[in-house]
Amino acid sequence: MVEDTPGKGTGVQRIKAAFRRAGRAYSSGEERGLGGHFGAVVTFGAYTAAWGAAVRGRGVRLPERPEPWDVLLAATATFRLSRLLSKGTVTSPLRAPFTSYESGSGPAEVHESPRGGRVRSTVGELVTCPFCLSVWLTTTITGAQLLWPRATRTVTGGLSALAIADAMQVGYDSLVQKNGE
Repeated sequence: MVEDTPGKGTGVQRIKAAFRRAGRAYSSGEERGLGGHFGAVVTFGAYTAAWGAAVRGRGVRLPERPEPWDVLLAATATFRLSRLLSKGTVTSPLRAPFTSYESGSGPAEVHESPRGGRVRSTVGELVTCPFCLSVWLTTTITGAQLLWPRATRTVTGGLSALAIADAMQVGYDSLVQKNGE
């Protein structure tokens, strides 16, 4: 076993110190949760690897290319589900342990801010950001599509119908307001 140079700390300590220096240089004095974000990236990598292992374990062959209809359904479903999970008033109890309510922000949506320590605030950032959630949801939908294509098409079709219905509701409300009704 090779010993570390005296006074320099262990290899892990040196890596942590280098990471802290990089974080300070990156943040320009502002508080940025790079440690929490690094943990989120590692967790996402493990999550993606787990889906890959499940697909491989089931012996599923990957398609040559995605079907355009499945891409459209997955994109629309991901959009709708990420908005519902990250902004929906009805899903605010799921986010409450990690967020603080700020204000209403749109039809049936709220604006919240992350709260708490390193892990809690990182989760708060993730669950209030529809763009961030979309990455996780796309991974989930892609894995589910490979393992359970019929069930996944049913769910993505339902979420896509919801997204279209929501757009129609907002469009209708806009027309009614424009006409002064």
